[in-house]
Amino acid sequence: MSNVGKLPEHMVFGLDIGTRSIVGSVGYMDRNKFKVVAHFVKEHETRAMMDGQIHDISMVGNTIDDVKRELENQIGRPLKEVCIAAAGRVLKTLNVHIDFERDTDLPITSEDVYALESLGIDKAYDEIRQMYSDTSFYCVGYSVIKYYMNDYYINNLEGHKAKKIGADILATFLPNDVIEGLYSAVSIAELEVASLTLEPIAAINIAIPEHFRLLNIALVDVGAGTSDISITKDGSIIAYGMIPHAGDEITEAIAHKCLVDFNNAEEIKRASILDDDITYTDILGLPNTVTSKKVRSIYSEIVDNTTREIAEKIIELNGGKAVNAVFVVGGGGKAYGFTDKLAKYLNLPKERVALRGAEVLGDVDFLMDNVTKDPLLVTPIGICVNHYNQKNSFIYVTINDQKIKLYDNDKLTVVDAAAQVNFPNEELFPRRGASINYTINGVEKMIKGEIGEPAVILVNGELGNITTKIKKNDKIIITPSTLGEAAKYKVEQIPGFKSLIKFTVNGNSIECPKFVNVNNELVTGSYEIQDGDVIEILDSYTVEQIMTFMDMDFAQYDVTVNGHNAAIDEPVYEGFNITIKEKVTEPVVEEIIEEEVSEDVYEEEIIEEANEDADNNEDEVENSDSKSEEPVAVEETKASDKIYVIVNTQVINMSGKSSYIFVDILDYYPFDTKTAGGKEVVMTINGNTATFMDPVHDGDIIELYWS
Repeated sequence: MSNVGKLPEHMVFGLDIGTRSIVGSVGYMDRNKFKVVAHFVKEHETRAMMDGQIHDISMVGNTIDDVKRELENQIGRPLKEVCIAAAGRVLKTLNVHIDFERDTDLPITSEDVYALESLGIDKAYDEIRQMYSDTSFYCVGYSVIKYYMNDYYINNLEGHKAKKIGADILATFLPNDVIEGLYSAVSIAELEVASLTLEPIAAINIAIPEHFRLLNIALVDVGAGTSDISITKDGSIIAYGMIPHAGDEITEAIAHKCLVDFNNAEEIKRASILDDDITYTDILGLPNTVTSKKVRSIYSEIVDNTTREIAEKIIELNGGKAVNAVFVVGGGGKAYGFTDKLAKYLNLPKERVALRGAEVLGDVDFLMDNVTKDPLLVTPIGICVNHYNQKNSFIYVTINDQKIKLYDNDKLTVVDAAAQVNFPNEELFPRRGASINYTINGVEKMIKGEIGEPAVILVNGELGNITTKIKKNDKIIITPSTLGEAAKYKVEQIPGFKSLIKFTVNGNSIECPKFVNVNNELVTGSYEIQDGDVIEILDSYTVEQIMTFMDMDFAQYDVTVNGHNAAIDEPVYEGFNITIKEKVTEPVVEEIIEEEVSEDVYEEEIIEEANEDADNNEDEVENSDSKSEEPVAVEETKASDKIYVIVNTQVINMSGKSSYIFVDILDYYPFDTKTAGGKEVVMTINGNTATFMDPVHDGDIIELYWS
């Protein structure tokens, strides 16, 4: 008869989904004791599970449903959520260290510690994803090995003040397919998973209390399909492991030897623990009697091999040495000789390796009749207790029409869901257009592209962002962010850049475009900078460049810079004074002399011809007896003047006249006065407005153009 009285509002439903059976317990925590108000065990009708792995989801789901209904009858209320544990058949463990810098002098709270542990789990997630990129893993449990405060070990962080806190964390992971199988089976029974942990974690919560964990102890949970191992030391759980051998191998050996089905073999195995004879009927219907000793001899070798492998794994997990003691829980550990042989392979006294049942269930009260405290109960009760100690479950959400499952650490946000579906991180944030990286006068610079629009995030139809918290069954829609315009930048936009450089040439100011060297090619300020360009802004011209700009040949002129004779490649900086004069070479002088001589001879010839005409005229007069006339005097013509002027930076020479006016320039410089090239003609002499009739002198700087 049940001793259950009035039940509290909140109770925990724990389910141990084992290879041989499913064990369900319902209870609640009352101060430091766990009260069990309902309990039920149901064995699988078929080999629906093997080695801790679900093979027939439908069959397992139906058995879970049977257990749930029986427990609902016992407590008189429906069960909607369940806490479960996974076997460590394909367990992966990671040790990580995490540090967290605090920006407050306030005491450390439990929330700070939880945040630290969550960071450690996230770090472990990142590492296991890198190790197994082709497999999805989920964290099914973790243990804090050590806490640190300002880099020093401390047992408990809460209440202390510190700028830096840290932790060594042991995180355990199972592949997605193992978890999916458990969730699918549970869903058949119309249950939602409230928390998920690992079987050895659940067992150790009961079997090895906190005050025992200072010792170097191993817990071995020997189930039907796997033997799960956890090890404690210095107050923490330091390692998890498993071997894929357990009680079912013993049962299978008995079934083959005694020619019985699996269920009958299980009964024979359990009976062999006692010293009585065992009677059974084989598959041929024949009755048989066998001694317990005979049955033990059938599975003796299996127990020997299994305990040897467990011992080897314990030594491996414990850093190459045996532990001080071993606690054994689970039905498989009840096999005859199991603890003795395990002690032998660990080189421990027999009393240091023991089955743990009633001894470790001292803080558990069963509020119903006919329940015996047994090693079989350690794991299912531990699953319930684990729910109070550490929330560790999964939720389902939908993101962009894809349903996903997330590890629930009470701090899930949109960005966690996006990461689970491998949503490109760059498409969550406003994206810049392509940047331009260039080097200016040896200094590296970057011009960033334009910022695009951020991603549009809707959570259940309401506008959110990447930090919006999410819960189970939320629907998330993410519209990717946009890419901004690529960077565009011209040389003339560079801070401090001046597009012109000024020189004084023959007393007049001349403005020249500043040269820019880009990738060893000269460009102007309007050049659009390209990614990778190497730019050098030149603050000077060479003499040759100035002459070229003025359409003059250096070889024909004498050039001085700031009063001294200049070489063709001499640099000329802003404000320098330049004088340009045409060279007077010997050949030029001789030519002028020859021209002058030729003109004198020409004049003499004219005079002689005139005198000859005069003589002829006298003869004619004399013949005609007419009066003689005075000879006509011929005036000598003077040599013409030659001048040089600069018209629109082009040097021209003018000759043939003793004086010149502006209009004479049109004889030497091509300028279309018939077709209008603008509103008016601009004419200046040495910077002053001029007319066509104004005089022009040697060295004048002329401007003539349409405005």
